[in-house]
Amino acid sequence: MRHVRRIVVFVRRKIVSFNELWRYSLQFRVTVSTLALSSAVVFVLGMVLQNQITDRLLETKENAAIAQTRAVVETAANELIGVGAESPEALTARMNNALKKISSTTTSQDGAGSAAGTFEPVLAAGGRDQSSRPVAAGPYDKVPVRLRQFVETEQLSTLIHTVTEPDGGKTTYLIVGAPLSTMINPLQLYLLYPLTSEQNTVSTVQNTLLVGGLVLLLLLAGITNLVTRQVVRPVRQAAAAAEQFAGGDLDQRLAVLGEDDLAKLAVSYNEMAASIQGQIRQLEDFGGLQRRFTSDVSHELRTPLTTVRMAADVLHASREQFPAGLARSTELLVDELDRFEALLGDLLEISRLDAGVEELSAELIDVRPIATRAVEQVRVIAGNAGSSVELVLPDEEAPAEVDARRVERILRNLLANAVDHSEGNPVVLTLAVNETAVAITVRDRGVGLRPGEAELVFNRFWRADPSRNRRTGGTGLGLAISQEDARLHGGVLDAWGETGHGACFRLVLPRQQDTPMGESPLVLPPPDHKATDTHGSPSGLLEVRPAPDAILAEPEEVGR
Repeated sequence: MRHVRRIVVFVRRKIVSFNELWRYSLQFRVTVSTLALSSAVVFVLGMVLQNQITDRLLETKENAAIAQTRAVVETAANELIGVGAESPEALTARMNNALKKISSTTTSQDGAGSAAGTFEPVLAAGGRDQSSRPVAAGPYDKVPVRLRQFVETEQLSTLIHTVTEPDGGKTTYLIVGAPLSTMINPLQLYLLYPLTSEQNTVSTVQNTLLVGGLVLLLLLAGITNLVTRQVVRPVRQAAAAAEQFAGGDLDQRLAVLGEDDLAKLAVSYNEMAASIQGQIRQLEDFGGLQRRFTSDVSHELRTPLTTVRMAADVLHASREQFPAGLARSTELLVDELDRFEALLGDLLEISRLDAGVEELSAELIDVRPIATRAVEQVRVIAGNAGSSVELVLPDEEAPAEVDARRVERILRNLLANAVDHSEGNPVVLTLAVNETAVAITVRDRGVGLRPGEAELVFNRFWRADPSRNRRTGGTGLGLAISQEDARLHGGVLDAWGETGHGACFRLVLPRQQDTPMGESPLVLPPPDHKATDTHGSPSGLLEVRPAPDAILAEPEEVGR
């Protein structure tokens, strides 16, 4: 059984390797297909040739044997003239003498005998009306019964019959039987022609066809492989060049050899690559101009904004001395200046991220205090919105190599966004870790997201409903910056949402910067996305509780 299992495993591996090679190699598929079809053609052709050669050999043998048998019939008839009612012993003696005469006499003058070859003669006396065993001379037992029946009815008949020799070997004969009608007693003459030479000839033809077919198949396989290689090699080169081009090597081109179809393909590819390269360069230049414009405008607005801020602070400090309408205008001015400053800060941050000048200051720290600080910073906003924020943390430390400032900014943006859209329902922040990754989800049970909006929420300045009245406002760049911060860590930030079931944002970061992160410890969509919306703790309450395994496995228990 152990050997059988090894053989089964070996066969399975070979089948898997063959399937992979069949799927990924056009050259292999074409060669195998051509070889299979050629094998079928060679097999059919070989069978037809073998049958034709065998039929022609047997036909020639049979014609020569019949001609020689007719000549031998005359000789036997002459030797047995006058045979009457002799005793069986006398009849046997005369038939043996006739057999000797037949064997020693040349019965054909036109070469029929040499074409038929040697034979073994048999004479038998008796007919179908005799009840006793016929008197015979020669190897009468080698003559099959069905041939005797035809010859005893005065018919010239032939039959190919295989006889088992006394030594155990087998010999195939072409047996020709003819009646001797000139005798008083019915006699039959049988000539047994061995087909050994014909069988040897057929075996030689079979071996020749087999060896020639194998050689032909090998030649066809080699030719097919060579021809296919000439076609596949340029395609592989084009695929490799396209892969390098897609990887950023925009100067990659194909060599143009000749003027055939493949050369036209190379020319077309080079023209396409040059066109794409030019467009990419234009887009890069345009993107660089945009980034520089954003950065320059943001910096230039800093100075006048500082002046306006100073004047607004003076007016805001003296607002109690102003009429009610003017005092309210002063408060609105300060609020919009705060929003304007936040927008300028986000624009500068996003421009630095686009320019690739931001660096990650990662250090190995516990992520739980970062989550706690982010929740503390949005507690006032949550209280004003009538929402509660719950924090689900693991009992043990969750160390990871992260930039604390960026991770805290990501969580702060996610929490503020969740509170803004929670419609007064609880917001839950859950943290979990495994061997390779740390995951944080921010779950709200607010308005949710419509189908397709989960991919759009990270676009800059995108809003699901621009006309909706928002409590906290925002610059429209928070989620875009958060996604860039996640990518800077080598992690991912994705979202899920359903209308009426809220939304969930998940941040997954590697625990070590040099180690790829594996599967996230928290799934998305969350397992509780079909649960009924519930209101949690009182407005603005910050609830911090550990996250045992049961809570991480069943997030629907959070907030109950």
